[in-house]
Amino acid sequence: MMHGYSAAQIRDAEAPHLLAGEPLMALAAHGLAQEIRSVLRSRPEPRPQARVVLLVGSGNNGGDALFAGAELAAEGVEVAIVPTADSVHRDGLAAALAAGAVLQHVVEIESAMAVVTGADVVVDGILGTGAAASPALRGPARTIVEAILPIVLAPRGPAVVAVDLPSGINPDDGTVPDPLVLPADVTVTFGGCKAGLLLEPASGLAGSVRLVDIGLGPDLTRMEPLVRQ
Repeated sequence: MMHGYSAAQIRDAEAPHLLAGEPLMALAAHGLAQEIRSVLRSRPEPRPQARVVLLVGSGNNGGDALFAGAELAAEGVEVAIVPTADSVHRDGLAAALAAGAVLQHVVEIESAMAVVTGADVVVDGILGTGAAASPALRGPARTIVEAILPIVLAPRGPAVVAVDLPSGINPDDGTVPDPLVLPADVTVTFGGCKAGLLLEPASGLAGSVRLVDIGLGPDLTRMEPLVRQ
């Protein structure tokens, strides 16, 4: 049985671990990198030089994507970073660039399409649970997703891996306020499954949900989940 928790419950479970200085982001990023490797291995025609594009927002899930990208780049994967906000996680960006990832600022639809064309995996690290109150894509993020959607939906397009949840869905009730969402083939969620990933219509956009253990299990067992499936 899968239990689904609210964004607030996950934050409450994380709080004592963060207060204790536990490296939750490092654990999440490592688990994310492992799942991206698995997706790369499962591609119909895996290539010696894999290519991963990170769509990175300003929040912690963008940081997760950047630290995971640093792991992959250090192993020889070609990693491109596409910021979707004015600022991104500073330490994550520094780690990814030091490992060999390349920063690509997208200023027009054509350049967004060019970055994604030929990629093996696109990592959706745009929005996370922090956007629960207003999860719809806006501004540059919306423009980029709209531009690349035909490419990722093409029969031989890149796989999409969502960080914690697909950007644009409500993590608590699974609603999708704006139909423009990047559907995930795999959603890698951390600590506990977000309730929205188990509810329609969001569950139909999440693909295969993979839960990465970051040590929140004992804390979540003391909470009543929003969803049991």
